Amino acid sequence: MKIHEYQAKALLAAYGVPVPRGRVAATPEEAQAIARELGGKVVVKAQIHAGGRGKGGGVKLAEGDAQTGAVAGQILGMTLITHQTGPEGRVVHNVLVEETLPIAKELYLGVVLDRAIGKPVLMASASGGMDIEEVAAKTPELILKEPFNACAGLGAWQARKLAFGIGIPAESVNAAVKVMTALAKAYLELDLTLAEINPLVLTTDGRVLALDAKVNIDDNAMYRHKDFAQLRDLNEEDPLEVEASKFGLNYIKLDGNVACMVNGAGLAMATMDIIKYAGGSPANFLDVGGGANQDQIRNAFRILIADPHVKAVLINIFGGILRCDTLANGVVTAARELNLQVPIVIRMEGTNVELGRQILRESGLNFTVADGMRDAAEKVVALAGAVAA
Repeated sequence: MKIHEYQAKALLAAYGVPVPRGRVAATPEEAQAIARELGGKVVVKAQIHAGGRGKGGGVKLAEGDAQTGAVAGQILGMTLITHQTGPEGRVVHNVLVEETLPIAKELYLGVVLDRAIGKPVLMASASGGMDIEEVAAKTPELILKEPFNACAGLGAWQARKLAFGIGIPAESVNAAVKVMTALAKAYLELDLTLAEINPLVLTTDGRVLALDAKVNIDDNAMYRHKDFAQLRDLNEEDPLEVEASKFGLNYIKLDGNVACMVNGAGLAMATMDIIKYAGGSPANFLDVGGGANQDQIRNAFRILIADPHVKAVLINIFGGILRCDTLANGVVTAARELNLQVPIVIRMEGTNVELGRQILRESGLNFTVADGMRDAAEKVVALAGAVAA
């Protein structure tokens, strides 16, 4: 689950990471009041789940409360388009109003899991304020990495090594060490998949603060952090993805025209790959899971066809816990209740596969049954192309 910058800063501040003074506002009047409290020059930052806000016009400086209110009025309600939002952009509902800082240097810190070694890694770079992907592509030598044990946490000696490595002056090293160890601790204790400070700033008076912060929370650990549910902003999520989550479906909308219904994440990835190999483009990732029931299958269909770009549906199921006859009954029920008009290609193998195929044949509905994944992909891509034409 993604959260906003102001929420990420609040989580990290609770672990001892220094952040600028400021608060979130939903109206120009609220922004004006915050600026009055802070005094002097402030920065007004659009709160959306995407990077590149400054380049898109979502981050502006303001002097005094009146100008802050005017700037907030320009940003609030705008559709902010960045390289991470896609062409449709995101509507800004809140802004963060913060004090400005006397910045001497911008740095980068981030914690992620390195799956190759099975350990979390703290990354640090002297090239802060830039997309870390760009730094990695052009100057990978500027990214320093320090793996650490998930039980012991990041050692202070490791943090000092990174601090000196990215050029932090000796008088500010201890402050940087506190930020690094706090970031690593937050990553572990909050069950994060990403904890990033970009930029981490060194001020002219020697302070070290998180000027921006990004935190992603592991959905699978949400049961351990029930209070995190209030951090979710449904305005930032695709409506179909929100609807799917209500029924325990793993759905991610994509930009193609072939909808996929699959049980198992690995099979879902393979299905999307083979659709591309056959010349098509997947419209979604949808994993109904191994224990899906008929009601989940019906709702999955409803969500799939709610995407206006969908021209055909591919169902690719390996029947184990989810038996093929259960799937077939769910598909037939959904097709009748929803009056499905798009072509449906079904490839199923596994438990009760013959019974499942019999149910499909005797339904009287126009399903296309495929023999293998390649055959299924070729058929659904051809049908989608015919409908689109």
